[in-house]
Amino acid sequence: MKAGSAIAAALLFATAASAQVWRSDQGDGSYRNPVLYADYPDPDIIRVGRDYYFASTTFANTPGITILHSRDLVNWTITSHLVARLEGRPQYDLVGGNAYRKGLYASSLRYHAGTYYLANTPVGQNTRIWYARDVRGPWRYHELDRQAFDPGLFIEPDGRAYLATASTADGTITLLTLDRALAHVTASRKIHYIKGAEGSKLLRRGDYYYLFNALPPRLALSVSRSRSLFGPWETRDQIDDTTGGHQGALVDLPDGRWFGFVMEDSGAIGRMTNISPVFWRDDWPIWGTPAAPGRVPRQAAKPIAGHRFAEPATSDDFGGRRLGLQWQWNHNPDPDRWSLAARPGWLRLRPTVAKRFWSARNTLTQKGQGPASRGEVKLDIARLAPGDRCGFGTLGQISANLTVTRDANRRARIAMEVTTDRVEGAQTETRATTDLPPGDTVWLRTDMDFTTSRGRVAYSADGVRWTGLGGDFPLAFAWQTGTFQGEQFALFCYAPARSTGWIDIDSFRLSRLAPASGAPR
Repeated sequence: MKAGSAIAAALLFATAASAQVWRSDQGDGSYRNPVLYADYPDPDIIRVGRDYYFASTTFANTPGITILHSRDLVNWTITSHLVARLEGRPQYDLVGGNAYRKGLYASSLRYHAGTYYLANTPVGQNTRIWYARDVRGPWRYHELDRQAFDPGLFIEPDGRAYLATASTADGTITLLTLDRALAHVTASRKIHYIKGAEGSKLLRRGDYYYLFNALPPRLALSVSRSRSLFGPWETRDQIDDTTGGHQGALVDLPDGRWFGFVMEDSGAIGRMTNISPVFWRDDWPIWGTPAAPGRVPRQAAKPIAGHRFAEPATSDDFGGRRLGLQWQWNHNPDPDRWSLAARPGWLRLRPTVAKRFWSARNTLTQKGQGPASRGEVKLDIARLAPGDRCGFGTLGQISANLTVTRDANRRARIAMEVTTDRVEGAQTETRATTDLPPGDTVWLRTDMDFTTSRGRVAYSADGVRWTGLGGDFPLAFAWQTGTFQGEQFALFCYAPARSTGWIDIDSFRLSRLAPASGAPR
């Protein structure tokens, strides 16, 4: 490496400080977008009293469908997930192939008469209407007799319920009428057409119904209005990814104001959610402010003042009886191959049987955090068996990992491997391999800088002095390959045959990394 490149790399991956990676709440009565600098796609946000709930897509990750809570639309924590595991395909157990980019897509969350409802259409299966008295569950569901893509659930005050769904083939929007139990479709009617429309959401304000639709070909958002759910509808463009986002809708505040939520494609980190003030002109919603209409502001006054900073959990000492809500498995996990009880205060991963990382079950993930962040883990590898391949890195369209192994003489080695998922399949290259110093403890870290879309990995024998391995690597996001999610931190342990070995993970620590490009916005 040339001297100039080495200096640039050193600056790029400067020592991380223990601090918040991103803080939307500025502490002065204002907030900045995105409200969460991480991949929380396909947002649907509702208000129940003074509480706000946000449902987000999780694809093949489990537990599935993340539900967050806030009191001010800015400070969010994870409150629950919809399901513990996915059903209906052997690939969800990584049998007969993988299910990346399948699973659970956009949901529609609603509340009526003491019950929460969530409409979701698992890929290749019929639409399900989930229901629960408590947003934390348990959730049960009714399965309809058809598929409604990215369904938009709407419930009238008197209990009449409907689903709006847009055909991805031609943009025809169909309204399904449901029975009182939200268990059966009783009628179906085509009500509108918008070229390229999907991601429907319905709400009512005053005399008008409003239908919001994402327009993926243009990365734009439209709104339609009508005095009847059955039309006729008139449609206007709203915003797009150059002015704030392309899939979302509105949520009301207790004082009668409205705010918008919308997702924006944001490169390797995935799709992030922005929150925007909304004002009304001639009964049409206008994103932004009268002084700057038609644009989601980068910074604005908080919707509701007085609430403290909060964020989803990240760092973990694995001291609890259950995994923190920030963690998800890459597919349904094998419960016999991991434990928090085998060694209290540690997470034990026993190898699952796989030929390589991309097809390994029980890969434990959490979202990469922007604008730049560092994940660090401490491993006990004393019981690592020959053939076991365990370590830490990233999971995404491009997955870069530090993989620890032992040979028959108990000598430990570490390799830096990069797996790239392409249309023709995933391919893995080994960038570098080296012996580890004697001992049973190793620290591994992964840096992700989303301002430059570059990552880097390093290892240490004492948690103080670090050695980089394999050079930097690209961070990427795509919808046709990879996981259809932003880059994630990933802990893994697999072997080509059944193994009696294991690794113990003492802790995961997330910290802020100074972004190479300076301010992210």
